[in-house]
Amino acid sequence: MDEIDQNILKHLQENARISMTELGKRVGLSTPATNERVKKLEDKEVIKGYRAIIDPEKLNKNVTAYILFDTKQGKKFRDFCKEHPIVIECHRLAGQYSYLVKVVAESVKILEEFIDATLPFGEPSTLIKLSSVVEFKSLTNDLKT
Repeated sequence: MDEIDQNILKHLQENARISMTELGKRVGLSTPATNERVKKLEDKEVIKGYRAIIDPEKLNKNVTAYILFDTKQGKKFRDFCKEHPIVIECHRLAGQYSYLVKVVAESVKILEEFIDATLPFGEPSTLIKLSSVVEFKSLTNDLKT
């Protein structure tokens, strides 16, 4: 991956809805060349997809929590997380904890119900988000435009 590809990634991470024409202007390529580069990045799965970033609070989901979880029932716990509606991320970890789960809920009561439902799987340690200092940072943040 060369500097042009990295620059394309930087711009797409900042605004995935940018037109290929505008993206091409910013990276110094024609529109067809830009399309080809983006297609190759998608084919190589460097770009895995495009998503809308939703503000949970606008959906009345005012509680975000991260739960560190130690369990010996990995498959059952993973299945539980995949099916539970407030789980938006679940990551397997190395170290003291087995999993890191991110949940978004309407209330602390719903978070508490979720924690109670996880107790048969092991020991949770819950961290509630107060605010975000860095909400998003591009993986190619150190590149020049």
